[in-house]
Amino acid sequence: MQKVDIADNLTYRKTFRFWGPLALTWLMMAAEQPFLIAFIARMSDAKFNLAAFGIAGSFAMIIESPVIMLMSASTALVSGANSYRVLKKFTDILNAVITLIQLVLIIPFFFTRIVTGLMEVPEDVAEIARTALIIFLPWAASIGYRRFYQGILIRNNLTRRVTYGTLIRLSIIVIVGLVLYFAGIKGAYAGAGAMSLAVLGEAIATRLMVSSTLKKILLTEDAENVNISMKSVSKFYFPLALTSILSLGVNPFVTFFLGRSRMSLESLAVLPVVGSLIFIFRSIGLSFQEVNIALIGKEKQNYFILRNFAIILGILVTIPIMIIAFTPLAGIWFINISGLTKELADLSYLPVKIMIFLPALTVWINFQRSSLIINGTTAPISISTATELIGIIAVLLVCVVFLNFIGVVAASVAFIAGKVISNIFLIPKHRDAVRGWGLKR
Repeated sequence: MQKVDIADNLTYRKTFRFWGPLALTWLMMAAEQPFLIAFIARMSDAKFNLAAFGIAGSFAMIIESPVIMLMSASTALVSGANSYRVLKKFTDILNAVITLIQLVLIIPFFFTRIVTGLMEVPEDVAEIARTALIIFLPWAASIGYRRFYQGILIRNNLTRRVTYGTLIRLSIIVIVGLVLYFAGIKGAYAGAGAMSLAVLGEAIATRLMVSSTLKKILLTEDAENVNISMKSVSKFYFPLALTSILSLGVNPFVTFFLGRSRMSLESLAVLPVVGSLIFIFRSIGLSFQEVNIALIGKEKQNYFILRNFAIILGILVTIPIMIIAFTPLAGIWFINISGLTKELADLSYLPVKIMIFLPALTVWINFQRSSLIINGTTAPISISTATELIGIIAVLLVCVVFLNFIGVVAASVAFIAGKVISNIFLIPKHRDAVRGWGLKR
């Protein structure tokens, strides 16, 4: 079974046509949080519910983090019946484990000690956040299955079906969000409910759309991954899972420092809003990782086209966020669209300006990671993410404890510093992998 037909004689136009649906998918996913935040900001007790939604969301994301890379894994590994069955079993076990972890975390004994004890979040906000996290229960496993099957679609050049699934997800979010908004449900609960139902619906839709492809896979002998086993999948995947855990695991640390910072409650309310705007442009970079894996070619002959495409992409994602950050468009976004008060909007402008290069850095780090995944050397990816996490925590410590920065400003400085450190760490590892391919221009 071939990866994708367009890997032969690849051009920039073919790359764009393959990548476009994935980019649109990520953009739609990035749009869901600003949409929900706009609702929450217009509901009662907005400041408390925004903070609680941010806390519950950060826990939900770290719980789901081990399954994030399943899309890359299935894109790279599922080449026939045996590899599909092995990776499907691996996915089932992983989903069961993360769901069990979430069930333990929502027990009041544990949740209260972490959120009110360690993070020093006010009790009323913490209780709303715990209920929201209960509502998030279907979230992680749904994402695990969805990303596993999306990887198979990508490998078989069916990226448009990935976009169709995300359209279903976004539609559910809009419908459920509107219903819960008019029903007068607490903002944090409405946000968590809409997101949980949406990813569950998307997972079901993706499974249905991959059915015909799975029938062919189950009749195909593995051409590339003949000796695949649970042990080899674990060895390949665990560094990727650790990367996601470390990457998304930074959120509770940030929440911890924000809870102890100057203007803590305001910072907890504002950070999800600022982060959702930046994520719209970061999502374009996140969408490129599977593209490189799928299109590099058996002889890695398409590396230079894909590298140049990534460079152009990094430039293009920087321009619009820069325009927003340094013009009155920022006020329109935070006040008119996101629904923040003038006080909270004023707190948002500087963090956005600090993080304008984060989308470009995301493009480049995902390109470097994908090259290492192709090379089968996944360990440096998790190490680079660990350096990013350490960098973020160190910068937060300095900015919050010693420099007394406003919490959200300290977080924005830490995020950009961590991403720079992680990119720099991967440069020699990436260069060594590419040299080993013996490519000629």
